[in-house]
Amino acid sequence: MRYRMVAIPAIGAVLVLAGYLVFGNLNQNLVYFLTPTEAVAQKSSEQAGERFRLGGQVEEGSVVRTGAETRFTLTDNKAAVPVRFEGVPPQLFAAGIGAVVEGAWRGDSFYADTMFVKHEEEYQPPGETSGANDKAAP
Repeated sequence: MRYRMVAIPAIGAVLVLAGYLVFGNLNQNLVYFLTPTEAVAQKSSEQAGERFRLGGQVEEGSVVRTGAETRFTLTDNKAAVPVRFEGVPPQLFAAGIGAVVEGAWRGDSFYADTMFVKHEEEYQPPGETSGANDKAAP
């Protein structure tokens, strides 16, 4: 009987500690995704240096590459956010495509260190055009 009086609270304490370790710091590891309109609207309430993901279309004529930095503007056709990306952009990066960058506000620009680009969902081997392998039904 005395064993149960000690074991049950000890097991409870271990479960509470495990729950805190697993879920307690979860909020610090979350990265939120915002559109340019949402990012601009929340900019004043965002704490400086708070990381989030920003997604939109790369505005035509806005891409400028200088050394190790690429500057461009992400837009959702309602708002535009100037982005400075530090690093080498993915090969598919170009004006007019969808992109998601991860970083934080610094002043009026969004500084990113991670970038993802949208690409076509259909794979075609090099040298083939669409419909090249299509055969008419007999």
